[in-house]
Amino acid sequence: MSEQVGKALQTVIERVQQAAGRRPQTLPAIQPRLVAVSKTKPAEMVLEAYKQGQRNFGENYVQELLEKASDPKILASCPEIKWHFIGHLQKNNVNKLMGVPSLFMVETVDSVKLADRLNSSWQNLRANAQRLKIMVQINTSGEDSKHGLPPGDTVAAVQHIVSRCTALEFVGLMTIGRYGYDLSEGPNPDFQMLLSRRKEVCETLKMPYEQVELSMGMSTDFEHAIEVGSTNVRVGSTIFGERFYPNTPSPEKRSTVVAEEAVQKLDGLTVKEQ
Repeated sequence: MSEQVGKALQTVIERVQQAAGRRPQTLPAIQPRLVAVSKTKPAEMVLEAYKQGQRNFGENYVQELLEKASDPKILASCPEIKWHFIGHLQKNNVNKLMGVPSLFMVETVDSVKLADRLNSSWQNLRANAQRLKIMVQINTSGEDSKHGLPPGDTVAAVQHIVSRCTALEFVGLMTIGRYGYDLSEGPNPDFQMLLSRRKEVCETLKMPYEQVELSMGMSTDFEHAIEVGSTNVRVGSTIFGERFYPNTPSPEKRSTVVAEEAVQKLDGLTVKEQ
């Protein structure tokens, strides 16, 4: 298992570097960051990838991230690890997320209210820490199943964060986009949309292009994403292998389900008459 992770990681790193070499010279010369997405995978796989030089890791669920980042083996062996939260963040989980060791970035800020909650929580719980790096998530495909701000709200959200959220450091824009896009039809329109949102943000708020990153591209399309300008790609199954999801809910819902099952069992009990 460990050997497979190491080989797969090196192959992905080479593909990232090759894709970066194919970018037009008109794009900012930013070396793309590879975020290894370790959701549902054991700590041992994170340790192996870390041994191979990987430092940035991503998780989708707050509870799983907290447990993995707090694993004694990871705490002892991975002092330079950087955790990215890349899943949908509910406001009632913000304080829990703030307790994650080595939390480096939250890539999925999808509302001004969430930004305000993160800002307040970081100030209260991590007062002596550096500002928390965040990205604003944009729903570039307009799908109801995807989280993120409407593209037209991008500038206002970034302006709010930059001017009012002093504990947060805005570093870029993020999108998931529509799955399964056929590149034979041309450049991915979701990536093009994010590029245009960055252009609008930079021109309106007078920000240098190289200071606004773009997090776009996953296992199936990260090379194309880099070629058109992504600076941050989130790759999981290509490194760690396919994920197997048992018929269980996400870590965020486990406690609720357990409680509901307990109630159902109690409801099913009857008192026998003597």
